[in-house]
Amino acid sequence: MVEQSCTITTVASKLVSATAAGAGRSSTSMSNSLPYSKKDVDYDNAKFRHRSFSKVITQSFLTSNRKRDCFSCSTGKFLLLLLIFGVAYLMLTHTSPGDVVSKDQTIGNRNSEGISITNGAGRLKKLWRRAPRLPPRLPPDAKGTNNGIGHATENRDARSMWITRKQKVKDAFIHAWSGYKKYAMGHDELMPLSHHGTDGLGGLGATVVDALDTAMIMGIDEVVAEAGTWIEENLSDRISKKGQVNLFETTIRVLGGLLSAYHLSGGEKGMNITHAGPKPAVYLETAKNLADRLLSAFTASPTAIPFSDVILHDSSGHAAPGGLSSTAEVSTLQLEFNYLSSVSGDQKYSLAAMKVMDHIKTLSKTEGLVPIYISPHSGQFSGENYRLGSRGDSYYEYLLKVWLQSGASRDSNTSYLYDMYKEAMNGVRHLLVRKTIPNGLVFIGELPYGLNGDFSPKMDHLVCCTS
Repeated sequence: MVEQSCTITTVASKLVSATAAGAGRSSTSMSNSLPYSKKDVDYDNAKFRHRSFSKVITQSFLTSNRKRDCFSCSTGKFLLLLLIFGVAYLMLTHTSPGDVVSKDQTIGNRNSEGISITNGAGRLKKLWRRAPRLPPRLPPDAKGTNNGIGHATENRDARSMWITRKQKVKDAFIHAWSGYKKYAMGHDELMPLSHHGTDGLGGLGATVVDALDTAMIMGIDEVVAEAGTWIEENLSDRISKKGQVNLFETTIRVLGGLLSAYHLSGGEKGMNITHAGPKPAVYLETAKNLADRLLSAFTASPTAIPFSDVILHDSSGHAAPGGLSSTAEVSTLQLEFNYLSSVSGDQKYSLAAMKVMDHIKTLSKTEGLVPIYISPHSGQFSGENYRLGSRGDSYYEYLLKVWLQSGASRDSNTSYLYDMYKEAMNGVRHLLVRKTIPNGLVFIGELPYGLNGDFSPKMDHLVCCTS
């Protein structure tokens, strides 16, 4: 290594000194003023330019002693000539698949010297031509035959598959409705093993109302007519006579179901996708009757947070046995009450529901996350249980949905809901999202005892919809 460095240094010194000496002399003749020829100067400049591999091999061969030895030897000359004649023979006799001609063309070529010369030149050109560029490879999902025939076939198969799946879902719905109608018509739920009905949601026929808008969307007019007729003949009477119901469950299932039926049957610029069942006004008047009684949960509370339960027959609101309301329940009423105000023209429903969100906006949060309980007596959160499961889930859902319902404008008076949603999602990613070990599967856990407590890796079915 030292010897190589010395050699390079010596050569460089000689070149510098020679160049300096040449620059100081008279320039009467370039060959006399430079210690090397103009050809060497061009080479020094050229060595910094890229040279192909073939040029490097050729130049090495031509400038080496092997070339002079080869051409000075008679054996070498013979081998070189043999190589040249061999290449020429291959060029003139090579026949590609494209050179196959008919018998008449072969006779014509033999009788025409010009054609023979042309064919030979064509073979020479073909031999030296570049390899053709291959077309770009298509991804598997984009492959198909010419003129889109393959894509059309795939699209037909996909449509057929989805039509089959859609029909299976429809058949399952009809099967479930048939069992309910036979064994539990008018009850809240069907007990499938004992074939009896149960009224765990207050006895307002929750399944009838909850299934009605689904039947409308599926276009099952027979079910629409059956459910709509039952509502027209029975529901208003039950609302005026029934006892305790949960504000949240009754709002999202019964009130929401009536308003959806009103919209889908053509009420107030609705979709009017079905002509079965009663007129839209029946659904709207029943919804107003129910909502007027549910408002007692708001008016009976000393704060903006409503009580959790309502006695329908006397329109009175009551707190839950423990005195607390679920955060998700009090913040999952706004879509239904806002829409009812919109179609009825009475703003009392929307004002009562939106006071809840306005109040929660003022409360302290942990990176946007809120505990799952809130007190209607103090208006404050209770405990430090943070989760996206039951009693907490739809609070975060309605932050975004209510903002979208109001027009999704950043300049609207509900833009604070969008800001609260963004802050909460950042908090979820920071505090609740973890990965399993060792597979690294992402899940959303819980903080049942607050930030200073242990992290719980439980992710229940209500949280799975967020992933």
